[in-house]
Amino acid sequence: MADPRRDDVVSTLKGLTDPKTGRDPVSLGWVAGVSVQDGRVTVALEVPADLGPQLEPLRDEAERRILALDGVKAATVVLTAQRQAGEPAAAPAAPAAPNRPPQGGGRPPSIAPPGVRHIIAVASGKGGVGKSTTAANLALALAGRGLRVGVFDADIYGPSMPRMLGLAGRRPEVEGDRIQPLENHGLRIMSIGFMVNEEDPVVWRGPMVMGALEQLLRDVDWGELDVMVVDMPPGTGDTQLTMSQRVSLAGAVIVSTPQDIALLDARKGLAMFRHVNVPVMGIVENMSYYVCPNCGHREEVFAHGGARRAAEELGCPFLGDVPLDIRIRETSDAGTPIVAAEPDSPHAAAYRSIAERIAEQLEVADAASAPKPNIRFT
Repeated sequence: MADPRRDDVVSTLKGLTDPKTGRDPVSLGWVAGVSVQDGRVTVALEVPADLGPQLEPLRDEAERRILALDGVKAATVVLTAQRQAGEPAAAPAAPAAPNRPPQGGGRPPSIAPPGVRHIIAVASGKGGVGKSTTAANLALALAGRGLRVGVFDADIYGPSMPRMLGLAGRRPEVEGDRIQPLENHGLRIMSIGFMVNEEDPVVWRGPMVMGALEQLLRDVDWGELDVMVVDMPPGTGDTQLTMSQRVSLAGAVIVSTPQDIALLDARKGLAMFRHVNVPVMGIVENMSYYVCPNCGHREEVFAHGGARRAAEELGCPFLGDVPLDIRIRETSDAGTPIVAAEPDSPHAAAYRSIAERIAEQLEVADAASAPKPNIRFT
């Protein structure tokens, strides 16, 4: 069946009516983007910030009507709020001050899935340090402890989890109004990479990215999970702030390599999480050393031990180190990370040791939050 035409989607949006103005989203200039790929339609509506909650019925109706078009397999409409009421659609918004409370005071409404017990962010200050590889293997190691684990790929611009977890080219099903996460290796997985072709860039402005993140968390049928591992994008930008302010994170795991430049950025990431009151569970030193498979000689390519020293200086746990080894890269590229592909290898053991330390912290948090018995002395 042929894909629906973009013009058909836009015509459908013209048939909607904003109850406040009596006009349609197209004439109001709210349509910030329309994507049609493989029968899956994604629409971003850039609306005035103060109208966002009131426009949920309009968003729902837009999804329902688009889904009724010939050739549409799934429809996703996200509301983004870059403009204040009365501003023209093309007017750029002033950047928000970091950690500024929402207008009107109070904390923004949570977008955390209701059935998820703990959410852990795996983050890095810079790209290229093996954050996604670490997130995938930690998720598998936690699942190996008997936990129900999900993986949320929050790296909208560079999603890695579809390929890394053996699901490249797959598309999620939609049942009713809920997107079903894909499953592999005993994990439930969701990524924007399932919605777009692997080689196509995601060319979205920041508000569209935030809207997509919120909808993937809110509209996915995650079910009951003990732990959700979130693969964050590198750096300290909008995604990190949104996840920190809109999701009750159990903690953050910082991934770094041992060299000074990577550790400098890791310190920034750690400081950001502390600034928004997210517990830092510890630092992982990736590519810590190299052991020659032929002679057993060990070479500390990137100055082994830097992350441990940084953890001590910053007063946070050092969770462990992972060696630089081609098998870690090969198994991840093949869609079966090393914890699943070679569970008896020393590399898998390194990830399991880190996962054990994380699980211990979650158990302590559970014990601290458990209701205390009401003991009466007579």
